[in-house]
Amino acid sequence: MAVLDNARKLGPGDRLSYRVVEERRDPVGIYVGDGGEVEVPLIGRVPATGRTCRQLAEAIKPMLEHDYFIKATVIVGLDAVSAKARGRVYITGQVRSQGPVDIPPDERFTLSKAINKAGGFADFANRKKVKLIRRNAAGVPESQIIDVDAIMARGELDKDPELLPDDTIIIPEKFINF
Repeated sequence: MAVLDNARKLGPGDRLSYRVVEERRDPVGIYVGDGGEVEVPLIGRVPATGRTCRQLAEAIKPMLEHDYFIKATVIVGLDAVSAKARGRVYITGQVRSQGPVDIPPDERFTLSKAINKAGGFADFANRKKVKLIRRNAAGVPESQIIDVDAIMARGELDKDPELLPDDTIIIPEKFINF
């Protein structure tokens, strides 16, 4: 299971191959439903959205070993990525085109990419104090200030956060515009 994909997170509409090596059968096609779950033979529904193939296999393994196998080697592979958007982020303030931006299904969607997709900064944008608002696990909004100028102008990509569905981005206006 250590060789399974541990980079790309699964989302609704993704098609997967599922196999338990000890069964000595061909892989079974399963897909991530709109609710974010996969229907796994013998077990039933298992949450898949936000997990990688390896994390999903590691979640399924103990369920199979509990009732059906002494030892289970679970293999989950991504066959096809959904063409559906992974959700939306909302951009407001000093950008050329305010409003919702769809998160592409096949890439790591970051703050700088969202700003570029919204047409880039407007003329009077404060690039050093972009606010990212995200709800935590309890549903309480938390905000952080990000220096997007460091990301775009100086190439500090480690400061470019990956966006999640329903994040809000606020681009403030500079106080002095000259």
